[in-house]
This record gives sequence, structure tokens and C-alpha cells, in this order.
Amino acid sequence: MSRRTTETFNISFLDVMSCGFGAIILLLMITKSSAPIPLEISETPVEGSVLELQRQLFEIRGETNILNRDLNAKHEQLSQYEERIARLRRELSTLNGQFNSTNQQSTVNDILEGQLAIARQQLTDEMRRLQANMAEQQLNDSVGGVPVDSEYIIFIIDTSGSMFNYSWNRMLEVMVDTLDIYPEVRGIQVLNDMGEYLFSSFRGDWIPDTPARRQAILQRLRTWNPFSNSSPVEGITNAIRTFYDPGKKISIYVLGDEFPPASGSIRNVIETVDRINVEDQDGNRLVRIHGIGFPVYFSQPDRYQSTGERFATLMRELARKNGGTFVGLNDFY
Repeated sequence: MSRRTTETFNISFLDVMSCGFGAIILLLMITKSSAPIPLEISETPVEGSVLELQRQLFEIRGETNILNRDLNAKHEQLSQYEERIARLRRELSTLNGQFNSTNQQSTVNDILEGQLAIARQQLTDEMRRLQANMAEQQLNDSVGGVPVDSEYIIFIIDTSGSMFNYSWNRMLEVMVDTLDIYPEVRGIQVLNDMGEYLFSSFRGDWIPDTPARRQAILQRLRTWNPFSNSSPVEGITNAIRTFYDPGKKISIYVLGDEFPPASGSIRNVIETVDRINVEDQDGNRLVRIHGIGFPVYFSQPDRYQSTGERFATLMRELARKNGGTFVGLNDFY
């Protein structure tokens, strides 16, 4: 009995041990370690990222150099503009000194009205015939007493915002007054200060003078507002080059209120007109130039009046050199 019990115990013990060792081996096989798996793999190598950042840095440095050069160029351009402004101020100061030296006791409006030269022009046989049929009339002060002595008249009108917004009705009244002292002419033309025509259908040609045409001109002017830089030089030169004829007596009327510094220097405008409107062998200009000034800016504070003074100075000199009359109005309403 005891021998059988011993044998049974030995076999069971060996079974248990075998199963235990087998289980340990199985666990070791199941829990075999492996290399770590990365969660995300970088698509760009580290070396490539560094090169890309270096490339971007070089581009930024290049753009910085370009911007610095542009900035230096702007500084140089600004210096040139400042020098030009200083030169223009010196020219304006000189002209104002000449303008004021002859009228020390006069106001600006007194100067514009009191120093007007009456335009004199030899009458053609045709105008003598026309004047012989006219009753003696009182010339209107608003157009400066300019005599009826031309067969063709051209109006050059400043269509800038200051004129159109503040003095347009007054300008129309001046147009009516001027046309009234010319009861009959051979041709009329209307341009703005940039040389743009009131009626494109009459570009380069005279508008026939009839009562209906005069009404059409005034009606069209009521809403006419093309771009303007407030410089009459383009309109004057265009009118002279297009319409001058040695057999015709032509007068140009420039209507405006200002001549801003941005439009150029007074001297340049006068020299440009001198080159175009040359003198003939008798010393007479090709066409006569008159000016009518509207005191829009003289109603403003002193610091805004310089552009109005520049227009008065410019047109006074143009009229003097080109056989015309400059008139400064008292009001612009």
C-alpha cells in the first residue's frame, strides 16, 4: 500500500512541474519583446529642413536689400521734391514782390481791377462793318471793358471742382455777358483747360455763331465737368496750334480761379505759351489772350489763398505779354 502511494505522488509531481515549466516557456514566447514602432515618420529629413530655412533666410535678406534700395531712392526723390518746392516758393516770392511793389496801397481785388490794360487791336474791315451797325453800348464791367474787336473767340474754362462746385453759375453769367458784347462773330469754340472740347463733333473746327448755337453752348455748359488739373497751358497751346490762321483775328478767354503748384511753375507756363504764340514781324502775337479770375480762394483763410494769387499772377502776365486784358471779379456767386 505504501509503495503505490509513493509512485502516484511522484508522477503527479512531475506532471505539475512539467506543466509549470511549459507555462513559463509559453509566457516567455507570448511576451517576447520587439523594437518600438514610431507613431509618425517625418517626411522631410532634418538636413532638408535646415536647407529650406536657410534658403528662406537668404530670400528675406535679398528682399530687405531691395526694399532698402527703394527706400533710399524715395528719400532722394523726396529731397528733389523739397528742392523743387523751395525753388517754386522763391519764384512765387519774387513774383509777389514784383506784383506788390507797384500796388503797395491796394488790396488784392484792387490790384486785379485797378491795373487792367484795355486791349487794343486793329479792326478788320469786317469788324468795322459790324461795329458800324451797332448802337453805342455800355460795356459790361464784369468782362473788363474788352472791346469788340475779334471775329473769332475761344473760351478756355477751368472745370476743376472748385470752379464747378462754387462758381459755375457765376461763370455762366460771365459767358453770357461776354457773348453779349460780341453780337456777331464768325466762329466760337469752347475747351476746358486740358484742351477737351465742349462739343466733340466740332473738334478742330469752329462752331457757327447763331442764336441757337449760343443757347446750345450755355445749356451744355451747365452740366459739363470733365477732368481738370487747373493749368490753362494745355488748353491755350491746343487752341493756338489748332485754330490760328494769319487771316483771322482771334481772342482767347481763359476763365479760372486757381493755379496750384502741382500744375507747374508760372515761368514754365509763360515760356511755353511764348514758344507757341510767337510774335509776327510787327511784334503782334498770333492770338490775343484775355483772363477772367474768379475769387473763390480769396474767400478762404490766408493759407489757402496762394493758388488764387498764382492764377492772378499767371494770367496778368500772360495777358500783358499777349496783348490781352486780365480781369479779377469781386464775387464768385
